[in-house]
Amino acid sequence: MDIQLDPARDDLPLMANTSHILVKHYVLDLDVDFESQVIEGTIVLFLEDGNRFKKQNSSIEEACQSESNKACKFGMPEPCHIPVTNARTFSSEMEYNDFAICSKGEKDTSDKDGNHDNQEHASGISSSKYCCDTGNHGSEDFLLVLDCCDLSVLKVEEVDVAAVPGLEKFTRSPELTVVSEEFRNQIVRELVTLPANRWREQLDYYARCSQAPGCGELLFDTDTWSLQIRKTGAQTATDFPHAIRIWYKTKPEGRSVTWTSDQSGRPCVYTVGSPINNRALFPCQEPPVAMSTWQATVRAAASFVVLMSGENSAKPTQLWEECSSWYYYVTMPMPASTFTIAVGCWTEMKMETWSSNDLATERPFSPSEANFRHVGVCSHMEYPCRFQNASATTQEIIPHRVFAPVCLTGACQETLLRLIPPCLSAAHSVLGAHPFSRLDVLIVPANFPSLGMARPSKDKTGHTSDSGASVIKHGLNPEKIFMQVHYLKGYFLLRFLAKRLGDETYFSFLRKFVHTFHGQLILSQPLQRERRAGAECGLARQVRAEVTKWIGVNRRPRKRKRREKEEVFEKLLPDQLVLLLEHLLEQKTLSPRTLQSLQRTYHLQDQDAEVRHRWCELIVKHKFTKAYKSVERFLQEDQAMGVYLYGELMVSEDARQQQLARRCFERTKEQMDRSSAQVVAEMLF
Repeated sequence: MDIQLDPARDDLPLMANTSHILVKHYVLDLDVDFESQVIEGTIVLFLEDGNRFKKQNSSIEEACQSESNKACKFGMPEPCHIPVTNARTFSSEMEYNDFAICSKGEKDTSDKDGNHDNQEHASGISSSKYCCDTGNHGSEDFLLVLDCCDLSVLKVEEVDVAAVPGLEKFTRSPELTVVSEEFRNQIVRELVTLPANRWREQLDYYARCSQAPGCGELLFDTDTWSLQIRKTGAQTATDFPHAIRIWYKTKPEGRSVTWTSDQSGRPCVYTVGSPINNRALFPCQEPPVAMSTWQATVRAAASFVVLMSGENSAKPTQLWEECSSWYYYVTMPMPASTFTIAVGCWTEMKMETWSSNDLATERPFSPSEANFRHVGVCSHMEYPCRFQNASATTQEIIPHRVFAPVCLTGACQETLLRLIPPCLSAAHSVLGAHPFSRLDVLIVPANFPSLGMARPSKDKTGHTSDSGASVIKHGLNPEKIFMQVHYLKGYFLLRFLAKRLGDETYFSFLRKFVHTFHGQLILSQPLQRERRAGAECGLARQVRAEVTKWIGVNRRPRKRKRREKEEVFEKLLPDQLVLLLEHLLEQKTLSPRTLQSLQRTYHLQDQDAEVRHRWCELIVKHKFTKAYKSVERFLQEDQAMGVYLYGELMVSEDARQQQLARRCFERTKEQMDRSSAQVVAEMLF
């Protein structure tokens, strides 16, 4: 089953069999150890066998029966086959060697990456002994497949949810009096489908279940991209345990998080928007269709702050003198890729005093009020939605916290804190209710890969198999994240639509769109015609007029006639400045005098990173040596965005520029994220 991909070239597989079974809730209990750069603990998965799987059962069974002695194979692309691994590679008496699992007294055939030397793995589901992993027609067991890599899985067990006092009330069938697999699964089915107004009770039961004892170890195997779990005799997703606990730990080289230092030189770790998302942080179902909730308890040294993408503003609970615990939760079902964590020695910037209106308490709403306000509006799966809470819909400024390294507290106090409230208020006035009840803002280190936030979506994946497995095209190419389509065209498209429709109509449309589709997965498709029209909007025309002026200035002789007037340039928005510099990059030559005038006119060294990136491109292209310090600053402070500049510096074959590139890389390579460092190293050496 092991799929060996070249991470510099090939596609990224999504292995989880989401068409058969779905994770509805995760409970994580983790310890963060900066000395070993490892996150270790347990994750409990609450599962639900989906309707899609049940509907497929009969057709699959008929197909298998018609084939008689032949293998029953799904119509899956070769890299995504999910065979049932030979039973001898599973053992309840296990010795753990990272991904390798071998029975005592049996030769360890794993390679250096911890993968079993089983030739049948690489060939997919080609052997006749591999039958379907669904249905109850044969002797093979159902296989739960989770997306997973760079993890050491230590143990997998079934959770005895029936041992939790009070949960027996969730069993509807009076004949289920004896504790059995069916009894435990019935409890989980009822628990994951509790109505939204009982979310606090649900979270409490999830937490209590996660602490319940195990009731039997499960057989498991791993390969480069997945964790496969089965229980002997459980031949369908319905029969498979619906609550399982996985004991695991991350690896220092895992690609879902970065262990680094903040701007003050203190250690920190955070999720980085990796191409592999969170599968090196915890075993999960990666396809976006697998929408789930979660709750997490994270322990770290008392000097550290733990931030997560949870709905609550967590505060530390001191466990002992040198250790604190942080607890977060999410009640809105979302893809596992949206789970984020950051742990570091950051300082919270205290806000000014809030008015009572800004921090209005979310009061319970009456059925009549809910019906009056939002009848039939919410079409997402059920959860405690803020769009149906009267006080939440009128809350312009949600509670928010700002965290920063010590060296940046002054700048945050002076600049950032005062900007957040009006931004939140503006978002509310345009889009309506904030989808989340609070916001944490963290100033991340310069090596944060800001261009690597693209997430899997259907229009980027290849063929999807019957099990739900698929492939993200070019998902493992480290250069891909630096070649993303720029958002500037989208910005001009939106401005064009606003002008064409009028602000009132346009903002009304945006508000209605958010209101209609909140809480749901929306697939975006390129609108080429509208993009071209957007390029013709007034803002773009203004930029072209300024480009013409600058081209004229560049063509003028150094000594001008006395009567010739100074060119007057219009004030441009940051996005217009980016477009202006992109147009000027198309010019074959720009004189040092023109470049210096550009810098002085627009204060380019003080603009945002997008503008400074284009400015640095101009500096490199025209060898404007007086501004080389701006290039050095950019490469050190905006590392992910600076990757392209390294290429420009090397391609120029200018000795001074190449020396600048190598000098900056030597200073920053230890702090850069792995993909960026790999790409730059290949350019320089």
